[in-house]
Amino acid sequence: MPGTDRVEIRTLKVGRFCVVDDEAYKILSISKSKPGKHGSAKARLSLESIFTKKKISHVGTVTDSINVPMIEKGTATVTHIEGAEVHAMNDRDYSMMILPMPDADEGMNVESGNKIMWQEALGRYIIIRDH
Repeated sequence: MPGTDRVEIRTLKVGRFCVVDDEAYKILSISKSKPGKHGSAKARLSLESIFTKKKISHVGTVTDSINVPMIEKGTATVTHIEGAEVHAMNDRDYSMMILPMPDADEGMNVESGNKIMWQEALGRYIIIRDH
């Protein structure tokens, strides 16, 4: 999968990210069991989608490989807002970006001229903070 690395489940840590079913998730908790008589140790991951906030769990052996997304973060200046889209200029290379408007319950103040912090994973963008 482009934009990802493959790692063993045993190397993951809480607060990091992984990919399950082509969706990027943040790891909320990890519990590992002891190996049984005829099997290897299992790991249960509690995950939350970074885009939809949907929670799932993933179970696999600690030696299974899982994809880890390449996360890119940066700041941008909001130029204008059109409906549910935020148009912003990337502060790094001055390119224009179109980001989805965050939900009202997240408590962000996104207005023209304000700075925002964005995050990109698997080709999708999200606003993670306003300044």
